[in-house]
Amino acid sequence: MVIRIVGAREGRWLNRTFRGKKAATNVLTFTYGKMSGDIVLCHPVIVREAGAQRKTVAAHYAHLVVHGLLHLRGYDHEKKREAARMERMEMRILRRLGFDNPYEVK
Repeated sequence: MVIRIVGAREGRWLNRTFRGKKAATNVLTFTYGKMSGDIVLCHPVIVREAGAQRKTVAAHYAHLVVHGLLHLRGYDHEKKREAARMERMEMRILRRLGFDNPYEVK
């Protein structure tokens, strides 16, 4: 597994190439098999979102790494029920790591 931090240009290219989206996104997960894959984090997007959500950059990075790891474990958030389950898991893991609920805006 690789965790990679990229800039906006590469983030846009990856998101366009692999998801058909024009803009960079905060995290992309590429799964290559059971529990195997790569996580790509786009730094400028994460910094912007952290500020908008009034979180520290470290807290937002922690959330997105956990989010990506859950994707590698087979979790998804396409359906409401799946999203709720994934969010509960993220909150529980982040709490254990000493971070606040990532879905609460302060």
